[in-house]
Amino acid sequence: MNIVLIGYRCSGKTRVGRILAWDLKRHFLDTDHLIEVKTGMPIDSYVTRYGWNDFRNVERTVIDESASNDNVVIATGGGAVMDHMNVQKLRRNGWVVWLDAGAAAIRERMARAQQQGDIRPQLSENDPLEEVDTMLRERRAAYEQASDWALRTDTRSPQEVERAIMRALPHELRGNPVRTA
Repeated sequence: MNIVLIGYRCSGKTRVGRILAWDLKRHFLDTDHLIEVKTGMPIDSYVTRYGWNDFRNVERTVIDESASNDNVVIATGGGAVMDHMNVQKLRRNGWVVWLDAGAAAIRERMARAQQQGDIRPQLSENDPLEEVDTMLRERRAAYEQASDWALRTDTRSPQEVERAIMRALPHELRGNPVRTA
């Protein structure tokens, strides 16, 4: 069974996922990274060139491929849960954890990421930092419905989030994982 991390941009999915995979001796799959590999472009460039609809089609394929694995940790893109088929595929063989971060924490993390050159494409007509509140409101129900367990990440370090997930892991996910890479 997989462990799937969902949540809005900058909620900690990738950093926590890497730590979790390492400690559980599992492969780590970041769907945003896999999309960049598949398309040969950074996500912001791909979205600018081809649009969100094409991006979501590629994302659907990558999630299908990722969810077909077993005993991996998967970090999804922030909007992956807006597609019912993505959620269905991820839940079929996965325990889904929502890393819930508030708007202020997300804006702060996004601003730091932008300073380091990590550019996030706009989801609406607004600047990515300005659209956070609206997008969180729009996606909250989808995150709640998709998740098996949720954890607020605002004031926690990635290591603290990982430890909380480890404590909450269902027994069957603590078994004998195999790391192949």
